[in-house]
Amino acid sequence: MAKQARKTNWFAIWISVGILIAIGLLAWLVVAMNNQASAPGEQPVAANIETDTGAILVGDAENRLDTYVDFMCPVCGQFELSYGPSIETLVDEGTATLGIHPISILDRASQGTEFSTRSANAMYCVAVADADAALPFMQTMFTNQPDEGTTGLTDADMLSIAELVGVTGIDSCVNDGTYMKYVAEITELTPIQPGSTGIGTPTVAVNGEAISNSDLPAPDELASLFN
Repeated sequence: MAKQARKTNWFAIWISVGILIAIGLLAWLVVAMNNQASAPGEQPVAANIETDTGAILVGDAENRLDTYVDFMCPVCGQFELSYGPSIETLVDEGTATLGIHPISILDRASQGTEFSTRSANAMYCVAVADADAALPFMQTMFTNQPDEGTTGLTDADMLSIAELVGVTGIDSCVNDGTYMKYVAEITELTPIQPGSTGIGTPTVAVNGEAISNSDLPAPDELASLFN
C-alpha cells in the first residue's frame, strides 16, 4: 500500500515567515533609532553665528570677548547685571566683538523641563531670525531669569520675550526645539577655566583663551583685558 503523501503545514510555514519578518523589522528599527540618536543636531546658520564654535557674534572688532552662559545659572544673571553694560560699551566703541555661547549644563535644575537647553535653543532661534535682536534677547532673558530649581520659563514665555525685542515668526523653532540637540553638542566645546576641573558658567574667554573668573577686572576696567 502506497504511503499517504505528507501534507504541507502551511500554518507553521507562515508563522515562521512572520517571525522572520518581525525580527527583520525589529533589527531595522534598532538600526534606525541608533542612527537617529547619533545624527548631528541641526545647526543654526546665519552670518552672525560662527560655524565652528556656535558663537553668536555681536560687533566686528578685531579683539574678541566670549561669554559662555546658561540661562538657569544664577551667577550668569549676576554677571550680566554687573558686566553686561560694560561689555556692550566695548562692543559699541569697537573695542571688542562679543561672542555669546548659550550652553546647557543645568537642565537638572528645572524639574525636568530642560529649561537650560530650551532657552539656549530659543536664543539661537532669535539670532538666526534677527542678528540685531540677539543681545537684547539675552539681556531680557536674564532680566526675567527664573530661580534655579523651578520649572523655568515656558516656550510661550520665551516667545513673548522674543516679541518684545522685535522677533516673531519663530514659534515652530522654539516649540519644536530645532537646535536643542545642537546645544547639547556645542556645550561640550566649552573651555574649562584655569584651576577648574569641568565646564562651568559663566566662563569668559579673551581672544580665544579662557580666563578664571577671579581674574576678571572690575566692570569699568574690562578694556584692560585687551591692552
